[in-house]
Amino acid sequence: MKISRFLFLALATAGIITSSSCNKKYICHCDLKYSGVAGLPDSTTKEFDITDTKEKAKTKCAAESGTYNNNSIQTVETCYLY
Repeated sequence: MKISRFLFLALATAGIITSSSCNKKYICHCDLKYSGVAGLPDSTTKEFDITDTKEKAKTKCAAESGTYNNNSIQTVETCYLY
């Protein structure tokens, strides 16, 4: 009887630990703002899925942020986990 209770508790604990660190699908939302040339859209957005742990998904999403220059067009991309 004690072994089955111990086994049950051990399996329950293992289930809780593994479910808290499992990969889930998160949405990375990015706001893009353009400047430098007339006729560009003021801003746009993009979204994409990231399947990972929450902390790793935040890191991957934040890594998409940045400022880029291409032929006098400046793009500022700001991304966050949605």
